[in-house]
Amino acid sequence: MKYIALLRGINISGKNKVPMSELKLELEKNKYQNVSTYLNSGNVIFETNIDNKESIMEDIYKIIKSKFNLEIPVFVMTAFELEDILNNNPSWWGTDNKEIYDNLIFIIPPTKYEEVYNAIGKPKEDIEKIKKYNNSIFWSYDLKNYRKSNWWNKTASTNISDKITIRTANTMKKVLEICKK
Repeated sequence: MKYIALLRGINISGKNKVPMSELKLELEKNKYQNVSTYLNSGNVIFETNIDNKESIMEDIYKIIKSKFNLEIPVFVMTAFELEDILNNNPSWWGTDNKEIYDNLIFIIPPTKYEEVYNAIGKPKEDIEKIKKYNNSIFWSYDLKNYRKSNWWNKTASTNISDKITIRTANTMKKVLEICKK
């Protein structure tokens, strides 16, 4: 089955360095086939016969810990799950409007939406919008006013930051396109 692993907080401003080419080779040494990566931000597409996402998350976490000596939160989903999420986006998300920045927040199990929402709070009207779908959140904000948004500051600074990973709409659309090849 085809899976996607999203690694949280790697290769940002020189911190948590995980060379994607080395990660790819390491995963191929362990149970994973047809491994490819997209961008340097921890988007990994692969196939495996393991059918338990939690086991895959734990395994990739341990591989990264062993190879790179880093404790990196890992989120795993199937290609079908990503396609389902993207097919259920709100009409205001993922458009070509350059004044709006569209993100997709993935909640890393066992964390639930309510825990994320309670930690971050209500989005600021007229600046940002959210919509929950399954255990992910569509989140868009006005690019000019992002510093005034409630979610911008709190996704990185609260105790919830290690329980989520965020990707842009364009990144996730491209990852799905790679999955379909």
